[in-house]
Amino acid sequence: MPKKAPTMQQHRRSKVSRLMKAREQPIYSTRAHVFQIDPNTKKNWLPASKHAVTVSYFYDSTRNVYRIISLDGTKAIINSTISPNMTFTKTSQKFGQWADSRANTVYGLGFSTEHHLAKFAEKFAEYKEAARLAKEKSQEKMEMATSPSQESPAGELASPLTPVTPPMENINGTDEICDTTPNSDSRPEPAQNALAFAHSPAMTKHWEAELEALKGNNAKLTAALLESTANVKQWKQQLAAYQEEAERLHKRVTELECQSNQTPVIKSQKTELNQTIEELENALRDKEEEMEKLKEELENMNDLMEQKDTLSQKLEETELRSRVLEEQLAGAEQRLEENQEEQENFRKSLRTLLELLDGKIFELTELRDTLARLIEEAS
Repeated sequence: MPKKAPTMQQHRRSKVSRLMKAREQPIYSTRAHVFQIDPNTKKNWLPASKHAVTVSYFYDSTRNVYRIISLDGTKAIINSTISPNMTFTKTSQKFGQWADSRANTVYGLGFSTEHHLAKFAEKFAEYKEAARLAKEKSQEKMEMATSPSQESPAGELASPLTPVTPPMENINGTDEICDTTPNSDSRPEPAQNALAFAHSPAMTKHWEAELEALKGNNAKLTAALLESTANVKQWKQQLAAYQEEAERLHKRVTELECQSNQTPVIKSQKTELNQTIEELENALRDKEEEMEKLKEELENMNDLMEQKDTLSQKLEETELRSRVLEEQLAGAEQRLEENQEEQENFRKSLRTLLELLDGKIFELTELRDTLARLIEEAS
């Protein structure tokens, strides 16, 4: 009986174990602020880390691949396998980005100096070329392995196909390059007048937290789905190969039965062929069960996507209400400034009038004194 193909959970456990193996070590590390493109607008950048984190190149000697990995605490914010069609683009003096189509995102890195950015880009180009050479060697090996073999000697039959478990690929690639570059040295300032409208930022933070949690789950499910899709494609090829092998064996059995002089050797070969056919049919059933499990996981992922869309809509509504309240507050502040300016002008007018009254009172006092002297002199 051929061995069953490993399940998705076994694949995930094996991938984690490979990460922990000593032979996969960082070959270059630096520190940078990590960003990801907004999946909705495809224009704005979303910070994936609150501060600068370590970004490392890893080399997996078992699979001969290069990866970019960054952890924020225990959370993996970058896990990207370098492929030959990837491109690292410098969009400013301290910022660069690359697209990962299989993860369906664009990563951005903000460095503290131009030297760090140039060094990271140099390493990216170096490992990209190494990945290209490794891919060409792998394709050559596959072509040699799948080339037609010579016919078996007389009296021997070709052995049944052996199921091959496809290697689990990480969700990587390249797709698009975005032009928007954030300033990695600056962080967003808190909203003004938060005390007057404290409830709006609180609601916004609440929905943002839920949205981020769903985005994390969505990224994990997307990665699992893409891995499963790759496995399904490989399994379909295996199923087609099994079917072809089964048809060939059936024809061989028919030919043996049609032979007039059946010998014990031919009968034993027929029995072996029948057993091989049964084994292939069992393998086909196992693959069909795996495909059913993958369909169920896809349905669960669609439900999470709907929840994500609902939360995104609520967050947009909350942001709209916040903007309206901020506009009202700005209008009230402007009216207050105008009232204060009018009061100041009124005070200036009163001071001017008081000065005029003081002058008139002084003149009347002098006139009174003059009249009093004249009256005294006349008497």
